Amino acid sequence: MRKGFSILVFIVFSVMLAQRSYAQNGLNNFYSAFGIGDLEEKDFTRNFGTGSAGMARKSANYLNELNPASYSALPMKQFIFDVSLGGKTVTYSGTNINQSAFDLNVKRLAVGTKILDWWGASVGFTPFSTIDYKLLNTKYIAGTNTGFLSAIEGSGGLNKLYFSNGFKLNKNFSVGVSTSFLFGNVTTADSLGSNGSSEAVYTENRRYMYNGNVTGGIQYEGKIGNYTLGIAGTYRMETKFKSSETVTILNTSQDELYKETIAKHNYVLPAQYGAGISISNGELTAVADYKYTDWSNKNENGLDFKYAKTHKIGGGVEYAFMRDSYRGKYEGYVVQLGYNYQESYMQIKNQPIIDRGFTIGASAPSRSNNIRYYVGLEFGTRGTTTNGLIKENYVNMLFNFNLKDIWFLKRKEY
Repeated sequence: MRKGFSILVFIVFSVMLAQRSYAQNGLNNFYSAFGIGDLEEKDFTRNFGTGSAGMARKSANYLNELNPASYSALPMKQFIFDVSLGGKTVTYSGTNINQSAFDLNVKRLAVGTKILDWWGASVGFTPFSTIDYKLLNTKYIAGTNTGFLSAIEGSGGLNKLYFSNGFKLNKNFSVGVSTSFLFGNVTTADSLGSNGSSEAVYTENRRYMYNGNVTGGIQYEGKIGNYTLGIAGTYRMETKFKSSETVTILNTSQDELYKETIAKHNYVLPAQYGAGISISNGELTAVADYKYTDWSNKNENGLDFKYAKTHKIGGGVEYAFMRDSYRGKYEGYVVQLGYNYQESYMQIKNQPIIDRGFTIGASAPSRSNNIRYYVGLEFGTRGTTTNGLIKENYVNMLFNFNLKDIWFLKRKEY
C-alpha cells in the first residue's frame, strides 16, 4: 500500500507540474517562426549536464532515450518513473531590441521497466518542437500615409509520444527500436489593427500535422583494463508528415467571417544519423555524441530562409561519489560538466544560426535511495545580430525527479 501510494503521489505531482508549467509559456522566440519551430534537441534528463550527450551509456539508473538500445540494461523487478521540468531565461539583443523573457515547461514524462532479462522498455511523452513568437509592424495603404498596426503571432508545436524497447543480444551488444507518434498544431495569427476608426481583423492559419516515426539504435560495451568502453550508433528514419490546414478570418468579437480548408501538403522530417562513445572507470565517466541531419532539398525554401545540413556535437564528464551499503556500492552525489554545439536546420538571410552552450549538473539521492533529484544549468548563446537578426543569451534550467520502486516481489511467510 505504501509503495502504491508513493507512486500515486509522484504521478499526481507530475501532472500538476505539467498543468502549472504550460501556463507559464512566455518566450518570444523569433527563430521558432520558421519551419516546424524550434526542435527540442537538448536532452532533458541526466544527460543534460554532459552537453546532452550519452548515446553510448546504459540505462541502469535513469531512462536514456538518446538510444533505445540502452533500455536493455534496466534493472529487473523495478519501475522507474521520470519527470523533467525545464525553465529558460533569455536576453535578446539586436537592432533597437534589448529585452528579456522567462519560460517554464514540462519537458518529459516517462516510465520504464525490465520486461524480461533481455528486454527493457519505456513509454514517454515529450515536446518535439515549440513555436512561440510575436512580431509587430506597421502596414500602409498603397499611395497613402495611413498606417495600420499589424501583429503576427505563432504558437503551438509538435509533441512526441513514444514506446521504446531495448534488447540484449549477448554480453557486449544490445539493439533497440523506438516507435513514436509525432503530432500537434502549428498556428499563425495575423491581425490587422486600426488607426482609431476601424475594427481589427484576424487571419488565423491552423495546420495540424501528424505521423509515426521509427528510430533504431545499437550499443557495444566492453572492458579495456579497468575501464568500460561504450560505442553506439542511432538512425532516425525519414518521416513525411500528413496534415490538415484551415484558414479562418475573424473580427475582434471572434465572429467567423470566412473559413477555408487548404489542400494538404507534405512536410518532410529528414533522416538523422548519430554516433556516440563513452568511457568509465565506475566513478569518472566521459561521453561524446555526434548527430547529422540533411534538411536541404527536403522542403521548400522561403524568401528569407532556406533549409540546411546540420551538425550537432556534445560531450562532457561526470563524477559519481560512490557509497557502500549491505547490497554493495551505489551512486551518491553526482557532478557533471559539458559543452554542446548545434546548427539550426534553417539559414535565415543567408546566416547560419549557431547554438553554443556550457552545461553543469548535479544529482543526489533521497535518504531511502528510491528518489533521485537532478538539477542542471546551461549558459549559452544562439543566433547573430548580422543582417538585422536577433542574438539570444540564455540560461537553461532543468529539474528532474526520478523515482525507482521495486515491484513483483513475493512476500515470504515464516
